Parts: sequence; structure tokens; C-alpha cells
Amino acid sequence: MLRSGLFMKRAYSVLRVAVFHHRTLRHFSAPFLSLGGPRPPSLLQAQPRTPGLLLSCRTFKKVLKTPSDLPASPVSVTDIKQYLRSKNIPFHDGYSCLHARSLFREPEGGAEGPERDSFSMFIDKTTGQFLCKETQVEGSWEDLQDCVEVLQKERCSSLTPEVLLGYRESEEEQGEREADHREVLRIWASSVPLSELPDEETQLVRAMFGMGKISNATLKKFGVRFFKPTKGLVFPWFSAWDSSLRGLKLLSAQRGGNDKVVYSEVTFPRPGAYRNLFGLHLVGRKDAEVVLTSQEVDTLAVTQATGLPSVALPRGTSCLPPALLPYLEQFKKVFLWLGGDMRSWEASKIFSRKLGLKRCSLVRPGEAQPCPSEALAQGKNLARILKAAIPAAHKSIVSFRQLREDVYGELANKDQVAGVKWTRFPELNKILKGHRKGELSVFTGPTGSGKTTFISECALDLCMQGVSTLWGSFEINNVRLAKIMLTQFSMQRLEDSLEQYDSWADKFEDLPLYFMTFHGQQSIKPVLDTMHHAVYLYDISHVVIDNLQFMMGQESLSVDKFALQDHIIGAFRKFATQNSCHVTLIIHPRKEEDDKELQTASIFGTAKASQEADNVLILQEKKLVSSPGRRSLQVAKNRFDGDVGIFPLEFDKASLTFSSPKSKAWLRKVKSNKANEPEAREKGPAKSTGPGGAGNKKQ
Repeated sequence: MLRSGLFMKRAYSVLRVAVFHHRTLRHFSAPFLSLGGPRPPSLLQAQPRTPGLLLSCRTFKKVLKTPSDLPASPVSVTDIKQYLRSKNIPFHDGYSCLHARSLFREPEGGAEGPERDSFSMFIDKTTGQFLCKETQVEGSWEDLQDCVEVLQKERCSSLTPEVLLGYRESEEEQGEREADHREVLRIWASSVPLSELPDEETQLVRAMFGMGKISNATLKKFGVRFFKPTKGLVFPWFSAWDSSLRGLKLLSAQRGGNDKVVYSEVTFPRPGAYRNLFGLHLVGRKDAEVVLTSQEVDTLAVTQATGLPSVALPRGTSCLPPALLPYLEQFKKVFLWLGGDMRSWEASKIFSRKLGLKRCSLVRPGEAQPCPSEALAQGKNLARILKAAIPAAHKSIVSFRQLREDVYGELANKDQVAGVKWTRFPELNKILKGHRKGELSVFTGPTGSGKTTFISECALDLCMQGVSTLWGSFEINNVRLAKIMLTQFSMQRLEDSLEQYDSWADKFEDLPLYFMTFHGQQSIKPVLDTMHHAVYLYDISHVVIDNLQFMMGQESLSVDKFALQDHIIGAFRKFATQNSCHVTLIIHPRKEEDDKELQTASIFGTAKASQEADNVLILQEKKLVSSPGRRSLQVAKNRFDGDVGIFPLEFDKASLTFSSPKSKAWLRKVKSNKANEPEAREKGPAKSTGPGGAGNKKQ
């Protein structure tokens, strides 16, 4: 009898914002499920639908997508290999995937034919997700196990792809997919090659998009066109297996303030389903090297200047979807040239872990090595830059010489090293300088003061700038949290204008925002497993845990609660460091008298929380002598550069957002006698003349 995974839904542990995916069920007839009943029709060849076996369309099996669910039980590469060996399925090791004989096509030469040509099924070593490149069948590790059992029960050499059954698309889903496809065809039919534009218009387009030295032959080779209604470039997504048009990215450019060019992009299908590598259809089967870029224009520049195959990631430096890894398995060497800034450099190091450190080489950003399109425009030798790329895997660091360039990069790019800036909280930028990967922030405040509301707006601010965010909300459910964030996103009460809900929800859905589905008390292990899974799957760079006290309720009563809290904090600290991911941890304070401000020592538990944290933020809520208004935000610790301080906040109930008072804003920096520990506060605010706090005067 088939495993129970055929008949029941598996619980989700990661939920994509505003998207609810139905878990696949395979439907078999009642006689097949009974021990003594007749066997179903053979699955060796595709057959018409029959009453004995319900076959339904599963269009997403033919379209590459990344599922948003965590496996029912974590699987390791050792488990995968042992299972394949036990089922006599031949395979060999790859860089990020195992290459196995496909279950969905006949081996060349028949069942006894050569096996080398049939190793077209790729199994992700981390998640167990599989993809057959020949038939485009894909699914989870549990799906693959189910297929193997059907294969062996049927005693056949291969399965028809329709063996993976699922729910039919709803009319709404089918309508959206068809509408996207019609829009793709409409834009493609209405766009024209740049070579057909008048010379003056062509020169303007090339200048706006930085393609002055990209030849018409290169543009034609990649199928790039110009769409006049939006004055944008059309980058097509061609299927790697049949070269059909599957989608496109529409990149538009407009002049902003100070004559700067502002770019905006729209993808069809929506970003959640736009999984492709631009330029992949041009890669030959025997190509052994490839250059990964973050922008389509960079891919054009690399291929034209070096002749090497190059592909662009669909979401730039924000994410490398694991669903695309099988298409990169053929390459023995991968160059990552994602841009000329520090954010691109950090993304290169993260992506190289997925791809396999031993085969990856990274192009270090700098004035001499900008992004490929700029390097081509400046007349630089792109082949020489690639030749000087640094191996991603270093055996060890033995001297300052190997650190020298990294130190120089931090000194020369101090603004970028400081992290992503908040747009809604400029005062926070002046103190913390920015949001950085690999740090642990502890946030506390009185009960009911608005901790969750404030942190949700901070996280939303960063998410709107491309910082992939995972929320672990154990205190309030995800629907309520999503409602809060959607209100903050739209800056209005959507209850009063429901006709605008779909418009705002569509925009909100495109954000790189995900939620854990845990609620209430939860132990640390499944939470960490989910975080690791999300980092691998979605390249999460910010995790919010709300709050620590809910992580301590499932453990044994005999365990000392303070020792347990220290263990949990240490685990989050280790996770942040090892995964280059910022973790924001909300902790309730100890019970304090109402007339006293909270201090770093007010954080519940031992001193480990404040010691391990890189940043300590306190939401003060009282009518204080030293701070006008009801609420203020205090930065009590800042390990990056030591600056600490406090500034007032005003709360707008309609939009659920915080802001500085409309009156003349003030920011008080606090000097410290001890490292990162503020001394006693003086009465009255003080002005700050700059981010460094130099020249501050007390009032």
C-alpha cells in the first residue's frame, strides 16, 4: 500500500505572504486502495483518463516554481543516498544536487540501454526537491518516494508524468495564468527590435539603459526588444527545453531628481512565479563555464565581450531560487559577477554556498571592477577581470595579506558596509547607520507599548527595499500581523476603502516577505530548522522572532528557565553569524515601576541577551522628563560604531505607523563611559550635528 503521504496534507512551516498553496494529493480509486482489489491501469505509458485512476491537470508541474512548504520531516543528503541505493536507483554526486536516472522517461536504447544519457533527474541535496529536466516534472522528496513506490509496484521501467496528480486549478487561478500569458504575447507582439528604431531614439534608449556599447547583434541574439508605450526594454524568458516564450521582464527608465535615472521593472508572470535564468536558452550542453550576473544588461555585456555563456538571476542579488540550481549543474566553473557594490559582494558569497564553493569564483567589487555593463562602457578588459576572480573557497586565513582587500573594501565603502538604510526612520540611520547582515538585535518595551507594531514597520521598510524577511510571530496570528503590515504598507485604513484592497494586496504580495506558521509556545529546534530551510530556499536576510518568551514553554519544567533562555539566545546568535542573516529578537522586560524608564538591565533573564546582542533597542512609553511625548525609541547598544541615543516617536492610529513629531525634530546622542553602555541621562534634549555625534551641544 502506498505511503500515507499520498492521501493527507502535510503541515506548512513557512508560508509565503498572501499566497496559499494547496498541498498536492494523489487520488486513486477505492479498489486500488483495498488489499484484495484489482490493480490500476498501467502507468508505463500515458493513457486517457479512466474511472479507475483520476488524472487531473497540474500545470505547475510543467512550470518551474519554488514550493513554500517545509518537508514534513527534515531530510539529509545521507538519507537521500541511502534511500536511492535501497531502491537500486543509480545516481552520482553533483555540486548542489544528486544526478539520478529519471523515472519519467525510458533510458536511451530501452530499459537495458546506456544509463549515462538518462541521468536527467536532479535531487536537491538540502531539501530533497527533484526536477526531471527532460519532462519538467518536479516535486518534493515525499513526492519522489511515492513515485518510486508506484514504479516498483507496477514493475515498469518508467512512469508517465501524469502519475503526480493534483487539484485542478481554480477558475480564478486559471484565469490569472491565462491573463498573464496573453499579456506576455501582447507585449511581445507590440515590441520591436532596437535596430528598427530611428537612430536618435536608439541612441536615447541606449543611453538611458547603459547599453552604449551593446551591439545590435547581441541584442538580437538574446531577443531583447523595445516597448514604446512604457519606453522600456523587454527581456524575454525563453524555455530552456523548447525555446518557447514563457514570460518576460519589462524594464522602464525615467528621469528622477538631480537628473538621475530611476528604473522600475514588471514581470509576467508575477515575481513569485517568475523563475528563470535570462540567457539560459543560449547555453550549449557542452559549456563548462558560466558567468552569473544580477542584471540582464550585464549578461549582454559579458557575453559580447568575452564570448562566455552568461545568465542573469531573476531577482538580482536578493535571491537565488533553489529551483534553478539543476540548470547550473553542468558547469564546472561558475563566475559570480553580481555588481560593483558591497551588497552584491555579500550576495556572491551567500550564493556560492548553494552552488558549491569549490567551483565558484567571485569578482570583487571596486573602482577597477564595476558591474559588467559599466566595465564595458569604460573600455575595461572583462576577460581579464574574470581571470582575476577570487576562489570562493579558502582553506584558511593565515595572514593579513589575505584579509587586506576585504579591509580596504570596508574602508572604501563605509556607507555600504553600514547596511541598508531605513526610509521611514532617518533618526535611526543616524544612530545605527543601517541594517546589517549577521547581527543580532534585541528589542524590548513595556507590554502594550506597540513593540510588534513598531518592529513590523521597521521590517516592512527594509522589505520594501529588497531585504528578504521571515516573520516568526508566536504571540499574534499571521492574519492579524499581515493586516497590520498591509495597513502600514498602504498608509491608510483599508476598512474604509475596500475597493482598493486588491490593488494594494497585489503590490504587497510581491514583497519578499514570508511567515512561519508556528503560533503559541514552541521549542527552539523546529524554529531553527524552519529558519535554515527559509534561508536556503528564499535567501532570507532578516528574521524577526516575536517573542522569546514563547520559545520557552515547550521545554521540560526541570530545566532552569534562565539557562534555557541563554541557550536559545546563543542559538540565535550562532544562526545569525553562520548564515549572514540579521535576527531581531523581541524580549519582554522585567516588571519595573511605572515611573522608571527601562534600561538594558531591564531585559528579562540574565545579562546574556544584552551581551550577545549587537544592538539593543528599547521602546520607552511614559511621559518622561527627558523626552516629550508618550513614546520614544532608545538605542542602548550599538556594536558597529558605539553610537547610542534616543529620539521621540509619534503614532498614527489610522495607518498604524510611527514617525518623528511634526515639530522640529530632535535627536539626543548619549556618550558612554563604558563601551556601548549609556551613562545617566541628562535632562532636556540635545541637538546632533551629524551621524557621528561630533559637536553635540546640550540644551
